[in-house]
Amino acid sequence: MKWNQMKEDSRQLEFMEIDLSEEPITAAVPVPDRSTIVRADFDIRLPGGILSSEKRFVEEAKQLMEVEGEQAPWVPFMSYWPTYGVMNEPQRKWYMYWRTEVRQGRFPDTDLSYLFVHIYELINGIGWQKPQEGYDQLKELWINYRERLPQLDVYMQEWIIDYDLVHELNMSLSEMVELSSGYLPPEILDKELHRLLSSNISDISLKLLQRYYDYDITLSKFYREGGKEILEKYIPRVMALVDSYLMRTRKVGILDQFELNHERTIERTLFRKAVYDDSIYGKSVRITYVPIGEHADFVQFVTRVFRCTENKCRELLGFRGRLRGKTLEPELANVIERYLDKAFAVEQMPVVEQPIVRIDAEKLASLQQESEYVRRALMIEENRTSEDEDANNASSQAPITIQNSTDDTKRAEESDQPEVGFEGALKTYGVHEIGISEPLSLQWEANFFADLDEEWLQFSEMLSSQHVQAIYALLGVNPDTDLMRVAEQYGTMPALLLDEMNDMAMETIGDLLIDGDRIVSDYINVFEHVKR
Repeated sequence: MKWNQMKEDSRQLEFMEIDLSEEPITAAVPVPDRSTIVRADFDIRLPGGILSSEKRFVEEAKQLMEVEGEQAPWVPFMSYWPTYGVMNEPQRKWYMYWRTEVRQGRFPDTDLSYLFVHIYELINGIGWQKPQEGYDQLKELWINYRERLPQLDVYMQEWIIDYDLVHELNMSLSEMVELSSGYLPPEILDKELHRLLSSNISDISLKLLQRYYDYDITLSKFYREGGKEILEKYIPRVMALVDSYLMRTRKVGILDQFELNHERTIERTLFRKAVYDDSIYGKSVRITYVPIGEHADFVQFVTRVFRCTENKCRELLGFRGRLRGKTLEPELANVIERYLDKAFAVEQMPVVEQPIVRIDAEKLASLQQESEYVRRALMIEENRTSEDEDANNASSQAPITIQNSTDDTKRAEESDQPEVGFEGALKTYGVHEIGISEPLSLQWEANFFADLDEEWLQFSEMLSSQHVQAIYALLGVNPDTDLMRVAEQYGTMPALLLDEMNDMAMETIGDLLIDGDRIVSDYINVFEHVKR
């Protein structure tokens, strides 16, 4: 039965016929009048041949590069792949007007798609003469629109890095870390962190380091309720302190302790998700970096340093609760806590206003005139002595005139001294100050100075006169009395002088120099070679 049915169906197909001899009847499609087609104010002529959408965009951008738009109303524009071709006439007019405003440093509100078209121009080399100019324009667009258009961050933190790489601008990656709140490509963050650990660890920011902690520090109640500013201030200093301490006690810094030197090379695709003609700068660029973020021991170490620092800050600020987890080794934890105790103590001290020294120019000129008068009087009296026949009378009168003039000058100098503030002779700790003193500096023994470490040389150069005299006071027989005298001379407090020197020591030698109002015993042997 089934077979009979199939045969019947096939028979039906045999008798179906289609006549193709006649033209099919189709509905007429009217051709619109040319006058009704929307036209742009500019004529774009492209070279012959088939162009990709990216190359077509670049060719159009070159022809529109110098076009300046007149004021036009804003028109919404949203496109997944924004180019000139998908804009209608009102949108093109607004874009040209908006771009003209941006080039003149004004940044009116607009849609993200308009912004992307201008960014595409810049990354394809349109709209600038030197690469630095293009970078500056990209950065300005990012800075001025990132709050109004938060989605911009996702793209710009990648594209601006690519722009730097293809043009080899060697821009400050730390600046980009701050601008992007640390959300840069992992290989870029690793590259920047390795550079800072190698050369200038004190420049490491919390925004950079927080990408290497094994938990999200921004979820902490302490962080959200005011601790962020404290941690941003002290974490870089603590990292510098720990690195210097390790270098001094173990002869290796953080970088060498974890052997962060195994490099990796990758091919980074340029300008992903952008309308970019890869025939201009290539499809990718090669990057060599050390994958620090994949080093588990380093991640645990910096996390423990952060946890130790935050817990101490919580304690000093009276914040309840402490972070739990694996703690830092006691030796390093003690160094960090000791430093923070000192640092917070300084902040609690009242600020003493430094005295302002003013020189009265008129009185100074008057003193100069009187001095010149005395000098001439001396010369006149000497001539009179040789020519006058009555030598006794001349010699008895001349000194009276000179003495009176000299006494007047001294009285004028003494009366002027409190206001000028630099007159007279002052001897302090073997250092003489006469008139307007020149800056003092530590004088090292010649043989010792030749072998002095660079960090100690930097420390010496940072010291101002009051700090040099404070060091001489600490090395003297009566350090407390002498230090108080130095503080009074400069209108400050002994504790402030010592804390200022500790800050300088932290920046250079990486450790505290003063503890308990005395030079730390570890460093007293260094100052034994200071000339007194």
